Amino acid sequence: MKNLIRICLVVILLLLLGLSLQAQESYAKIDKNRNIQAAGLFHDLNKTKDTLILKSKNKISYLYSINKNYGREFDFYIDTTSYKLPLNKLTVGKHVLVAVQSPKRIVFVIHILKDIPKEKPLEVQTEKPVVAEVTKIASNENEER
Repeated sequence: MKNLIRICLVVILLLLLGLSLQAQESYAKIDKNRNIQAAGLFHDLNKTKDTLILKSKNKISYLYSINKNYGREFDFYIDTTSYKLPLNKLTVGKHVLVAVQSPKRIVFVIHILKDIPKEKPLEVQTEKPVVAEVTKIASNENEER
C-alpha cells in the first residue's frame, strides 16, 4: 500500500513538473480554418512559431489582417502560391487574417502571445575608423602664362 501511494505521488509530481517546464515558449498560436473549402490552403506556423507559412496549388492573390481594434495592420498583394509572413510585424493580441483566392476568402485567426524580437541589421565593425581628408592643390596658372 505504501508503494502504491509513493508511485502515485511520483507520477503526480512528474506531471506537474512536465506541465510547468517548457523548452521554448510560443510567440503565437493559430486557429486554423477547418472548412472543407479551405483545405486547399495550407496555413500554419513554423517550428519556432514566429512566421506564418501559406502554401496552395492555386494563386493567393491578397492577404490582410484585422486586429482586435478592427483596424487593418497590413494589406499585401501576394500573387503567388506560397508566402512566408514574419509575425514580428503584428502587435500583441488577436488578429483575423484573410487570404483571398478568387473567388474564395479563407479566414483564420492568429493570437500573438508576446512581442517577437525583430532582427537587427548587421553592423560592419572596423578596427580603425577610416577618415578621408580633402586637400587643395595649389596651382600656379598665372605663372605658366
